[in-house]
Amino acid sequence: MSTPAVRRVCASRQTTESPPDASNEASGTAYLETLLGYNASRASHTLISHFIRGVGSFDLRTVDFSVLSVIGHRPGVTSRQLCQQLNVLPPNMVVLLRELDKRGLIERQPHPTDKRAVGLLLSTRGKALMKKAEKAASAADLEGSANLSPAERKTLTRLLQKIYVVAA
Repeated sequence: MSTPAVRRVCASRQTTESPPDASNEASGTAYLETLLGYNASRASHTLISHFIRGVGSFDLRTVDFSVLSVIGHRPGVTSRQLCQQLNVLPPNMVVLLRELDKRGLIERQPHPTDKRAVGLLLSTRGKALMKKAEKAASAADLEGSANLSPAERKTLTRLLQKIYVVAA
């Protein structure tokens, strides 16, 4: 059963998009490949698999890498700010920071203006690890997007950020 809205979307796709590849029609994915979410998910799986291979040797999960990267590029950031920046729930961040602290990758220091808050810094060990891990992540990112030109990579990054970055 198709609604008027679905018929309008399908009609607009027929006039503004090139016809689906015959191989996609045969596989049954022609419709799925018109959906942004489906394509984003497929691209994400590809990029994440490259990322995991690239940074896996550093014993870092994606979320570990993200937290350490933000701390490294924004010394003194608080756990609350990390939660907001990375969309991580506070109870999960507490556990994550405890694990990174046990591994000797981060240090805590009193916040300069808010006596209730604690600023986070990379330890010497954390800095050394992230220098190597960020280099590996960049290489993995390039490998996972090898079919894109540098301009296409930049455009895709900008467009994806338009979806998830909320204007302040």
